[in-house]
Amino acid sequence: MKRVVIALGGNAILQRGQRGTYEEQRENVMETAGQIVDMIERGYEVVITHGNGPQVGALLLHMDAGQQLYDIPAQPMDVAGAMTQGQIGYMIQQALINELRKRGIERPVATIVTQTVVDKDDPAFQHPSKPVGPFYDEETAKKLAEEKGWTVVEDAGRGWRRVVPSPDPRCHVEAPVLVNLVEKGFIVIASGGGGVPVIEEDGQLKGVEAVIDKDLAGERLAEEVKADIFMILTDVNGAAVNYGKENERWLERVTVNELKRYYDEGHFKRGSMGPKVLAAMRFVEWGGERAVIAVLDRAVEALEGKTGTQVVG
Repeated sequence: MKRVVIALGGNAILQRGQRGTYEEQRENVMETAGQIVDMIERGYEVVITHGNGPQVGALLLHMDAGQQLYDIPAQPMDVAGAMTQGQIGYMIQQALINELRKRGIERPVATIVTQTVVDKDDPAFQHPSKPVGPFYDEETAKKLAEEKGWTVVEDAGRGWRRVVPSPDPRCHVEAPVLVNLVEKGFIVIASGGGGVPVIEEDGQLKGVEAVIDKDLAGERLAEEVKADIFMILTDVNGAAVNYGKENERWLERVTVNELKRYYDEGHFKRGSMGPKVLAAMRFVEWGGERAVIAVLDRAVEALEGKTGTQVVG
């Protein structure tokens, strides 16, 4: 039985143009669950991870409003990450259980709130780059930066925003638990949103205000559970060179060496396809059989190698 780690993109939970109501997200997750159970019925063993960007963004806005209107203390970024891991994990696991039961399959499903260890000396901490939270006018942003020690930047003419570090994930604290559950037959949902970023100081874990790329963290998860295949599901059907240009070319079956050349040439943007390609290369270099980048609604075809970008050694 092949073991697959599936990294769900944001479109699995919230579609472009939607407001983000619970009903909208639940409907999207139910459709996603159908795709995942299709894989299970074909004999694949699945482990699931997911993004949480819109949900964290909404939660930060809620906390900002609560602080301003009612003086309710806002929680730090790491706590917001943990809260949304629970929120999204609940939706996915419930949808999976319901879809499995509908098809007469009884399998245990569990969400694990996962901590991701990062290096406290990671250069990302000196160069925060990931925008989070609400937009502010310049005066308010700079006042908050002074009061809270934030780094703020002007964001494409839309206002000022806080930026936080995006360090490279090293491992998951709960890896032994995840492996144990997978080996016992559980469908595990873990490392949501890249996991809660933590550092180690004097043998103790400490949460830090940062955002970890969920695909890079998903690749670490795939290594830890010894997956055969690492699958990144997103809103486009693979990776392309010269994307958006007249000579655009979608990559189908590609070796790590070829993909690395394209990566070094700058074909994949840092904030979108870049981390996905890097994660795919890391997995195959680690020893994984295959990494896949594909669109969500063709997930089963992509898993069977019929579509998407298939990265091999």
